[in-house]
Amino acid sequence: MKKRYYIVACGRVQGVGFRYTMQCNALSLDLTGWVRNMDNGNVEMEVEGDDENITKFCRMMRENKYYIRVDDYSIKEIPLQNDTTFRITH
Repeated sequence: MKKRYYIVACGRVQGVGFRYTMQCNALSLDLTGWVRNMDNGNVEMEVEGDDENITKFCRMMRENKYYIRVDDYSIKEIPLQNDTTFRITH
């Protein structure tokens, strides 16, 4: 079933390639939405697609890669928007 979630990730997630990594992960799982930095050092994103793939996306997000470290994240279901791709916004 298709769903959309608003996610905020905190930890070492800015200046380490986190947004690009999340974009690559989302595209590999056929997810759409966007990701961007927040002023407080966290990263926010909206992710839409198959619920099972979003679960995989969240698992991949928690894997420590290079300098990236996600200490915690919050997730909340939101209405579908039917994006066509996953993009990095500013």
